[in-house]
Amino acid sequence: MSKTRDDVGFTAKNMAAGRAYETRRSDALFIDPFAEKLAGKEVLEDVIPRLEADEKAGKPFTSIRTRYFDDLILGHSQNIQQIVLLGAGLDTRALRMEWAADTHVYEIDQSNILTYKESVLEDIQPTCNRHAIAADLKDSLWSEMLIKQGYQPSKPSIWLLEGVLYYLNEEEVHNLLTTITTLSVKGSWFGADVINSVIMNGQDDWAKYWLSCCDDPESFFEQYGWQASAIQPGDEGASFGRFTFQFPDPSLPDQPHLYFIAACRQE
Repeated sequence: MSKTRDDVGFTAKNMAAGRAYETRRSDALFIDPFAEKLAGKEVLEDVIPRLEADEKAGKPFTSIRTRYFDDLILGHSQNIQQIVLLGAGLDTRALRMEWAADTHVYEIDQSNILTYKESVLEDIQPTCNRHAIAADLKDSLWSEMLIKQGYQPSKPSIWLLEGVLYYLNEEEVHNLLTTITTLSVKGSWFGADVINSVIMNGQDDWAKYWLSCCDDPESFFEQYGWQASAIQPGDEGASFGRFTFQFPDPSLPDQPHLYFIAACRQE
């Protein structure tokens, strides 16, 4: 992904390829029957060696992250019927998951991504009321478009920013979180993944695209009115018997840390 997000389509296909690879496993953590078609044969074949290497190293990140946020959403969606997927990419939760009656899933991303997804999955019926909203998260108009599509700020909601925040700079992150908080009532939930400054400034192939970090996620999200819990892949509740690699203890700030965030709106 470039710093202007011009290659977001490639990134989205990579994530779909990761879900397709997981779906092929006999011990799959989830089943995404649409991922392989969305990723395309070329991308899937290109990423399989990396995914196999990650698995051998005990670091199947895409699979663990997907399952973690699936569980977060399903854990609250029986009582909350508004799900907002920001930077949704080629996410298929609206199609592959079972939803309570009258659930509305709002997918927000750039038009080229949503147009591609529609063209590939045009004959697939969602298992909820699905709303595709073409918008740039850097533009505040997305919130107006969300409300026009039927989102009700007076009711609880579940927000997901999966693989999104570190591609935004600090000002963009602040603006986005401020808007989300404004649109969320007490009892709403929020999921995201964040990286610390060590990872952002590290040697990973993707590091050149990362624009922001979070070294103390629980305190950071508290500033926006969310009570957050932060765990690292491999911790209890975020390993699923597969992520055996261990990140350093969070008490060591100068070490690499990657967190999954689950937060509840307090005020």
